[in-house]
Amino acid sequence: MAEKSAPSGPGEHQRSFSGRAAANQANLADSLAALADMAYESAGLTDLLTRVAELAVQAIPGADGAGLTLLEVDRADLIVKSEAFVRAIDDIQYGIGEGPCISAAATGQTKRSGELGIDPRWPLFGPRASALGVHSALSLPLVVTTGILGAMNVYAHAPDSFDNHSQNCGETFAISAALAVQNAQIIDQTTRFVGQLETGLKGRGLIDQAVGILRRRLGVSAGEALGQLKEMSDSQEIPLVAAASSVLKDAVRRRQADDSTPSVPDGRG
Repeated sequence: MAEKSAPSGPGEHQRSFSGRAAANQANLADSLAALADMAYESAGLTDLLTRVAELAVQAIPGADGAGLTLLEVDRADLIVKSEAFVRAIDDIQYGIGEGPCISAAATGQTKRSGELGIDPRWPLFGPRASALGVHSALSLPLVVTTGILGAMNVYAHAPDSFDNHSQNCGETFAISAALAVQNAQIIDQTTRFVGQLETGLKGRGLIDQAVGILRRRLGVSAGEALGQLKEMSDSQEIPLVAAASSVLKDAVRRRQADDSTPSVPDGRG
C-alpha cells in the first residue's frame, strides 16, 4: 500500500510565499537597475519606450504584457507595447476614448481592475477587452515634476491578477520609469530640434544663393530678387526653399549648356 504524503503545513506555505516575495523583489530590483542603465543607451525613443514596457512585465507580478503611451504637445501620442495583444487592447481603448490608461493619465492616479468585463468605470472598453481574453489591468501614470508624461498599461489574461503587492511594485517601477522616459524624451526632442535647425540653415543658404543669382541675371537689388523668388513660390505653390532650389538648378543647367557650346572662330589669324 502506497504511503500517503503528509499535507503541507503552514510553515511550508509561508516558505513558498516568502520565496515568491523574494523573487518578485529581485525582479523589481533587476528592472530598476536596467532602467538606470538606459541613460547610457543610444537607441531611438520608440525602442527605449518599448524596453520600458518589457521591463514593466518583468517588474510587476501577474503581468502578461504592457504598453506605454507618451503624450506630446507637438506630435501625435507615441504608443508602444511589449506584446502583440497589448496593441489590440490599446487600439480599442484609444479608439473609443475610454479605458484605464486614459483615466490614469487624466487623473494622475493608478487605476486597477480585476474584472474588466463588468467594471462600471469603463462600460464600453471593459467588455471588449474581456472578449479578447484580457480581464485584468493596472494603469500607472508617468509623473514628473513638470506634469504627467503619459501612462503605462499592464495587462493580464486571468481575472484578479494584480493585488496590492503588484500595485506597489508597479508604482515603485513607474517612478523610475517616468524619469527614464523623460530623459529619453528630452534627448529625442533635442535631436529633432538640431535636425530642424540644420535644415533651416541649409534652406537659408539656398535662398541666399538664389537671390544672388537673380540679382546678377536681372540686374536688380537684393530685395527685388527676393520678391521675384517669393512670386515664383506663390505662383507655383511651392515652399520658398523649393523655389530657390529651382533657381539654382536652372543656373547649373545654363552653365553646363554654355560650357558645351563650341566656340566660333573670329576669323583673325
